[in-house]
Amino acid sequence: MDLESRSPASESRPSKAYRTTLLLAYQSFGVVYGDLCISPIYVYKSTFSGKLRLHEEDVEIFGVLSLVFWTLTLIALFKYIIFVLGADDNGEGGTFALYSLMCRNSKMGLLSTPHAADEHLTAYKLEPHREETRTSLSIKKFIEKSQTSRLVLLLFVLLGTSMVIGDGVLTPTMSVVSAVSGLRIKAPELHENYTVLISCIILVGLFALQHYGTHRVGFLFAPILLSWLVCISSIGIYNTIMWNPGVVRALSPHYIYYFFKKAGKDGWSSLGGLVLCITGAEAMFADLGHFSNLSIRIAFTAVVYPCLVVAYMGEAAYLSKHREDLQQSFFKALPEGVFWPVFVIATLATVVGSQAIISATFSIISQCRALGCFPRVRIIHTSSHIHGQIYIPEVNWLLMLSCLMVTIGFRDAYMIGNAYGLAVITVMLVTSCLMFLIITTVWRRSVFVALLFTVTFGSLESLYLSASIAKVHHGGWLPLLISLIILMVMFTWHYGTVKKREFELQNKVSLDRLLSVSPSLGLVRVPGVCLVYSNVTNGVPPMFAHFVTNFPAFHRVLIFLCLQTLTVPKVPLDERFLIGRVGPPESGLFRCIVRYGYKDGRLESYELENQLLLRVAQFLQQEGGRGSSTNGAMSVISEPCTLVVGAPGGADGGPKRVQFKGVEAAAEEELSHEVWELMEEREAGVSYMMGHTHVFAHESSPFLKKLAIDGVYGFLRRNSRSSAVSLGIPHSSLVEVGTVYRV
Repeated sequence: MDLESRSPASESRPSKAYRTTLLLAYQSFGVVYGDLCISPIYVYKSTFSGKLRLHEEDVEIFGVLSLVFWTLTLIALFKYIIFVLGADDNGEGGTFALYSLMCRNSKMGLLSTPHAADEHLTAYKLEPHREETRTSLSIKKFIEKSQTSRLVLLLFVLLGTSMVIGDGVLTPTMSVVSAVSGLRIKAPELHENYTVLISCIILVGLFALQHYGTHRVGFLFAPILLSWLVCISSIGIYNTIMWNPGVVRALSPHYIYYFFKKAGKDGWSSLGGLVLCITGAEAMFADLGHFSNLSIRIAFTAVVYPCLVVAYMGEAAYLSKHREDLQQSFFKALPEGVFWPVFVIATLATVVGSQAIISATFSIISQCRALGCFPRVRIIHTSSHIHGQIYIPEVNWLLMLSCLMVTIGFRDAYMIGNAYGLAVITVMLVTSCLMFLIITTVWRRSVFVALLFTVTFGSLESLYLSASIAKVHHGGWLPLLISLIILMVMFTWHYGTVKKREFELQNKVSLDRLLSVSPSLGLVRVPGVCLVYSNVTNGVPPMFAHFVTNFPAFHRVLIFLCLQTLTVPKVPLDERFLIGRVGPPESGLFRCIVRYGYKDGRLESYELENQLLLRVAQFLQQEGGRGSSTNGAMSVISEPCTLVVGAPGGADGGPKRVQFKGVEAAAEEELSHEVWELMEEREAGVSYMMGHTHVFAHESSPFLKKLAIDGVYGFLRRNSRSSAVSLGIPHSSLVEVGTVYRV
């Protein structure tokens, strides 16, 4: 090939990818790393707040620095950057991403029962694996055969998820309160009420910014965090040279041995505060869907990690000569001339630090909602380029109110820090345990490799967890309470949703029975198209049978529509619609399964109507070309090619508004009779039918089941968004059928 004939576009593609990666790395500073980077403000203070304050010799100070360095290196760098980020689910991260990855590779999950055709989805085709090991098969069989094991695994995942959401309350509170408390260095007479008031004002401002989206917030916050990293690393270098250059020796791990030898049990107790040095490490994985593996790795290894090490080193060098300043070491270590500029940047950086966990909370709740483990909430996609960047108004304001309550109620950063540390380390331990299953059942590595990973990192995290649990009575009870409430909400919603679907499957009506009783009912077919929403993928949903029995009439074209969320992040648009005919051709009945990934945005009603009817028309064209009907068989219908008319400009490159009229004469001659009938019925009007369901526990059910279904689940259903509102169905075209389910 002539080198000169190569197109400029092909030559610029790699450079464009590099620019995109670097741009995402820049944005990640404002979203992912804030929490991790502001830890120097409170780590030494929290570590020396307990009995360790009685040990103020160089051995203890250098031992804490060595612990901080190796904790950052082992957990943040080795565990997350090198290993865990490689366990992404098609670019998505977080606890639920690990769970969905396992569900897709086995039958260990409880959250989805995919259709047989789902196995042919592109997203289900994983990279070539090693051969299944005997250990891998044994682990899979054990969990798959035991319903209890599958339930425990789901509860374990929900525990980690609820702890991350609990972090969304504690991180902003801890960060902002710690920074604002620096005011009392220059104004000791300032009353605590004023610092609490200032903290509350900053928190309200932070959550008020969230509706602008991660994209804009990232660009706004990234310069602040980069300025913060420059400040703390510069001051760290200055303090190291100025006060004690020999502090570099503390990076040697043998100082950890000397630390525990001298501090003993007090040293172990201090780990509950020291664990705060890795707060935000989990956000690197949870926020992965907002960015990319490479961008997060570049930002951490090239900038964040070295700056943090230098900052902690400088603070330890200052403390080795000023042991009396242990309780306000960060702000006391600032040179006099830069105190106020650094204080302002520190306050702004704490706002940035809170952004990481807020974004992660939005992502995780979106995944939980899609997989049926969280009540319906409004999800706003704030970027047309990065689909994972979302905003959830209801969750945002609930987080804000919770943060304000904790700030006003606790007031003390030490108590908040105890709660914060327990939540952080619990999430990390859950991730380590889930990685054991990923390594053995998904990556199909030997059990020795999985045990090496889990024991290495899990034992270190268990050590931190034991120290954090010992502080439950000093504030550590708060994340346990928050996570328990969230866990109860998620599990009860999942349980109620499963029981509702089971009732519909058990009480569905066969189509033959419905058609056989139609003459006795005096069934009337009215003009138009009706989309019947249900969770039933075969047969007739009980809601529709109830409707026909009481009102024997329905539209000439009837499409039973089932919206499914699969355990994949995204389903390509050309593989989303699965369409088949129900009954004989003259009945005008169809079934459509619309498949979404847990990170896909739901199509609005009008857009879904256009996409669906176009694909039904394409299905009829294909069926007409074969010269036979495909009753019962379902086909994947990709982009329709015959009826697409109008000006381009849609989200997928298709038309903005698809019309069935105005087709060119050449195309009109090719259209089958059934397609013309579909076009005419669409012109007559499109209606939507769904059940307005009331779910109650059966009278003979045990008390706990009645409490879960009638009490908690009923309360959540009444106070969450209705299905019609979530799907954007116009009220004027909606037919709701009231039904009562006794589960």
